[in-house]
Amino acid sequence: MARTGVIGCGLMGTAVTQRLLAAGHEVLAYDVDAEKRAAIARTGAKAEATAGVVITGCEVNVVCVFDTGQVEAVIEGAGGGLDVIAQGGTLERIFVVTSTCDPDRLAALASRVEPQGARVLEVPISGSSRQVACGDGVGLVGGDEAIAQRAAPVLDAICPRRFHIGAVGNGSRAKLAVNLILGLNRAALAEGLVFAARLGLDPVAFLELARGSAGYSQVMDIKGELMVTRDYRNVQSRVDQSLKDFKLMLEQARARGQALPFASLYAEMMEDCISSGEAALDNAAIAEAIARQRT
Repeated sequence: MARTGVIGCGLMGTAVTQRLLAAGHEVLAYDVDAEKRAAIARTGAKAEATAGVVITGCEVNVVCVFDTGQVEAVIEGAGGGLDVIAQGGTLERIFVVTSTCDPDRLAALASRVEPQGARVLEVPISGSSRQVACGDGVGLVGGDEAIAQRAAPVLDAICPRRFHIGAVGNGSRAKLAVNLILGLNRAALAEGLVFAARLGLDPVAFLELARGSAGYSQVMDIKGELMVTRDYRNVQSRVDQSLKDFKLMLEQARARGQALPFASLYAEMMEDCISSGEAALDNAAIAEAIARQRT
C-alpha cells in the first residue's frame, strides 16, 4: 500500500497526490494532459505515460477524473484496469473513485467489473481541492466495507474524516445532495454580496459583517474573498464542474418525479457563466452571473 496510483491530475488529483506524498506513499500518476503530468511530477509523484502503467504498478488507484464516462474508460477502456488485470492473472485492483458520478451508472459499473477483479470503492469528497489538500475534506464512502478496510491507509491519508454510507452509488447520491446545499449557499452569498454593493455598502466590510451574523455559513470563508475581489483565477472548484454536478442532480430528481426549482436556477447561472467564457474559473464566479441580471 506504500505505492498508490492517481489517475487524473487536475485540482482534486493534485490535492490527493499531495496528501498521499505527505503520508509517505510513493505515488504513480497519470493524466491525459502532458502539462498536468509535468506539474504532478513537480510535487514529487512519478508521472507515467499511460494509465495502464500506473494501474500495473499499484494495487490501489485513486481515480480523480471529470465524470462518469471517464471513470468507465479508466477501468473498462482500452489499456485500462480490466486489461491490466487480464494480463497479470488474478491479482485484484482497487479503484477509489473520488469523481462525482452518476450513482446508477457507477453502481452498474461496480457490478460489471467485480467478477473480473476490479473492485470499485466510491469516495467522492465533500470539500474544495484546497480543503482536501489541507486534510479537511470529508469522504462519502460507498462500497464493500472489506475493500474499504484494505484501502484504509490510502483513505486515511486523503480524507481522515469519512462516512460509510452503504453500497456503491450511495456515496454519489449523498455527494449530490450535499453539493446542492453547498451550491445554493454559494449562490445566496453571491446574491447577498451583489445586493449589498448595489445598496452602496462596502463589500469587504459587509462580508466581515455577514460572517458575524446569523446568516453565517462556511462558504463565506471559502468563497467570500474571491467574490469580493472578483478574482476567480485561484480555482478551487471550476464552473464547468459545478454545472456537471447540478445536471446530475436534476437528472436524478427528474427520474424520481422531484422538482428542484432552486437547483434549476443555479444551473442556469452556471450556463450563463460558461456562455460568458468563465467555464474554467472558480465557481464563485456565479457572482458575475448574478451581477449581469437586470430587471
